[in-house]
Amino acid sequence: MAVNSDTAMDVAAVATTVGQPEGQWSLDAARSRAEFHVGHFWGAITVHGHFERLQGEGTVRPDGTISGRLVIDAASLTTKNTKRDQHLRSAEFFEVARHPDVVVSVRDLTLTGATALRGRVAVEAAGREQEFEATGTVLEAGPDAATLRCELVFDRTAYGMTWSPLGMASRQVRAMVTARFVRP
Repeated sequence: MAVNSDTAMDVAAVATTVGQPEGQWSLDAARSRAEFHVGHFWGAITVHGHFERLQGEGTVRPDGTISGRLVIDAASLTTKNTKRDQHLRSAEFFEVARHPDVVVSVRDLTLTGATALRGRVAVEAAGREQEFEATGTVLEAGPDAATLRCELVFDRTAYGMTWSPLGMASRQVRAMVTARFVRP
């Protein structure tokens, strides 16, 4: 698709590529990914992690507005370091025993350009929820599948994840979701 500054034309271009996008879509978990990146040791290294199990669905309304829900199994997080992963699952971070899921709720994502998305997203983790104004990108769109990517940067302490001896762990987390949806 060519980039077009007229949003109405962009919605029409996506509709032409996708066909009739409105309706229900299901997450293709095998081709989707939820990951996070956090600075550690005063920014000298970055801890990279992802969640291995997620599920979700989305709805495209007739006006093109997208809503949906992504449920991430918090216990499935991995940074490829067993001891660190156990700590991240503990009460100092995700507290998976009491809060087994991270839930991302998309409220009203709209196409604002040829492939640009903007809308409200709520993220619930460790028993707390925050709402964000989010931007995203349509990576691919076809009649039976679409892939979207959204990135958020937030303060982890807002979720009660305050562990950081000597201030060595950054408060800022960069989270990215690449979600592929298919028609059920």
